[in-house]
Amino acid sequence: MKWILFLLFFPTIVFSQTPSCDILIRNGKIIDGTGNSWYYGDIAIKDGKIIRTGPRLDFTATRTIDASGLIVAPGFIDVHTHIENDETKVPTADNFIYDGVTTVVTGNCGSSNTDIKKYLAQIDSIRMSINVATLVGHNDVRKAVMGRANRDATAEELRRMEEIVDKAMKDGAVGLSTGLIYIPGTYTKTPEIVALAKVASKYRGVYASHMRDEGDSVTQAIEEALTIGREAQIPVEISHFKLSGQQNWGRSKETIPMIEAARREGIEVTIDQYPYTASSTSISTLIPDEILADGQDSIRGRLQRADVSKYVVQSMMNRLKKRKLKHFSYAVVAYYAPDTSYNGKSIEQINLMKGRKHKAKEEALTVIDIMMNGGASAVFHGMSEDDIRRIMKYPFNMFASDASIRVLNAGMPHPRGYGTNARVLAKYVREEKVLSLEEAIRRMTSLPAQKFQLKDRGLLREGYAADIVIFDEKEVKDVSTFDRPHAYSKGFHFVLVNGELTVDQQLHRGVKAGRPIYGPGKTIL
Repeated sequence: MKWILFLLFFPTIVFSQTPSCDILIRNGKIIDGTGNSWYYGDIAIKDGKIIRTGPRLDFTATRTIDASGLIVAPGFIDVHTHIENDETKVPTADNFIYDGVTTVVTGNCGSSNTDIKKYLAQIDSIRMSINVATLVGHNDVRKAVMGRANRDATAEELRRMEEIVDKAMKDGAVGLSTGLIYIPGTYTKTPEIVALAKVASKYRGVYASHMRDEGDSVTQAIEEALTIGREAQIPVEISHFKLSGQQNWGRSKETIPMIEAARREGIEVTIDQYPYTASSTSISTLIPDEILADGQDSIRGRLQRADVSKYVVQSMMNRLKKRKLKHFSYAVVAYYAPDTSYNGKSIEQINLMKGRKHKAKEEALTVIDIMMNGGASAVFHGMSEDDIRRIMKYPFNMFASDASIRVLNAGMPHPRGYGTNARVLAKYVREEKVLSLEEAIRRMTSLPAQKFQLKDRGLLREGYAADIVIFDEKEVKDVSTFDRPHAYSKGFHFVLVNGELTVDQQLHRGVKAGRPIYGPGKTIL
């Protein structure tokens, strides 16, 4: 009775309780992903979402993180990865997590699972430490219908490929990828790709391309990618934008203006880049395309013929001459299953190991030997640091590792799989000041989220998924090198994925809070 009388006389008094959250990040130097300037503030997280941002938030929390002196940013999004077949080997994806990556886009370069529904369900059941979105790869779509055949698709074959892409987009693929330097993509003419890109466009997908050439014919390859975007009316992402071979150094002065002109025309084209002067791919790219048709038995059978072997050697010698090199020292084996002693050694070194003469023609024969035994992955040195910086300054360029989930100490892989983002933040932001910190983070977060329509990722905004990285801008550093690639990046003190603290005081806790991310086609029809 007394309480009732009290409320009658004092009706404006409200009994309030301090709101609660799961994790409260305090005193951070917040860079929100928009490219805007940093500010000091707090972030409250509950049920996997950011529920409040701002200075001096009044919350109680199960866990409070003092981010004083540290940068708080959205989790990084790596738009160009190849994690297929590695998901169960290392579901904690340590190499990505320790580099600040919370979301990856896989299925690049035309290589993917073709049953996207099954693949994303598998990602959901594995419970990885990273979020995963996927493209559907043209090379594997083509293989499913016509194998590695070196010919045009028939009308019926094209219809079947369109059906696969259509289903993939409905099942959640974020777009179509091509690998036009790889078999069988290299055998494909532009109209086939346009037809399949039109299917992806219907579901608001992206066309992501490892172009037909990144060296001597790079401008023609760029024009093909833009033509596909124009005719299919689809956004274009040009993968690992670069200039290969010493003879092409400086040509970013030609290629970047092509992208700028296309955007002025109205083509929604963007690019991505890894910040290294070496690429990594199959050693088979040294062999003429026509030799690689059909399966390994066919490849071996061709290479055993004296006339074919002579033709391949001459082709490789011409390639070397264009690069103005005397030896195949620029090609370094990353992993060769039949003999792991080759790992980390150049073709020039392997040739000498085999007791052959120190001549380029003998080295070409060594490459043929490797191909006869199933091939190898390799690192290829041959890009210009000046081109890397010039490309990096282009504002609609994202950073991407072009890497798999690394198995620690297996092989001699490219260091980009461990240190891409840390390298940008250390070398190109802190040391060389090619970019501001805010701009670099925009390229790693909101730009890729916008491009691949990852709706609630890429920004520190209320209602968004709590994918967050907290790092020391003075300490962050890539440790992985070409000689010693198996080393995790330093400086990322905390990493949250969907609100779960995955890295705590620079230690991966084994938390697997990642989830599959579905493309717009999953919901629009």
